[in-house]
Amino acid sequence: MRTGTGAGRALETTFEASVMQICGREIVADRSGILCLPDERTLVVADLHLEKGSAFAVRGRMLPPYDTRETLERLATAIARYHPRSVIALGDSFHDRRAGERLGPDERARLRRLQAGREWVWITGNHDPAISASVGGIVRESMALGPLVLRHEPASGPVAGEIAGHLHPAARVLLNGARLRRPCFVADRTRIVLPAFGAFTGGLNVLDAAFGRLFEPAGAFEVHVLGRDGVYPVATASLGPD
Repeated sequence: MRTGTGAGRALETTFEASVMQICGREIVADRSGILCLPDERTLVVADLHLEKGSAFAVRGRMLPPYDTRETLERLATAIARYHPRSVIALGDSFHDRRAGERLGPDERARLRRLQAGREWVWITGNHDPAISASVGGIVRESMALGPLVLRHEPASGPVAGEIAGHLHPAARVLLNGARLRRPCFVADRTRIVLPAFGAFTGGLNVLDAAFGRLFEPAGAFEVHVLGRDGVYPVATASLGPD
């Protein structure tokens, strides 16, 4: 464990991953923003938003056209770290219905290599309710793994064993007089909301009412912030609004 001074280093003084409990199951929250389910040898990732850059270009907003490449490279790094038997993408994997068709040949080949030798499940989301068969994998609306239910959008109200994305949680952390804003996991003992993984994705502050409606009593959740080198549990007293 390293130590340091200042807010920038304060988020770099713990471990590469955090272990959380949900419905009595241990789940590993990785520094990349993915979840590992060790018993199933499964990785779970949310909100890749592949081809968001090309979607904006179609509308005349020019963004650097490298978001898909960067996102897949980061995902490849996480897969190489855990060697999963299966990968489950929790919806909004593609920024729109036609995104799969816009994948370039290099990105399509990279995706095929990531899928090789393992089960790959695309769960549909609000951005990608239909997913092109050309991208491989299995398409489902939701998925059950033992006591866990994996879906894109969190169900309203309390649930047991839910893993979801959609909300792009982010935390504004107050440390040593400085303010940092980072993607984060939000969880209690019954549900987890993953941060968005995609290169061009933003985030919704965890103090937003959308999260208060998911966790009872309102605001009773854990926050695990993604730093440069690790995942860092942060006390709710250190959180601030945008």
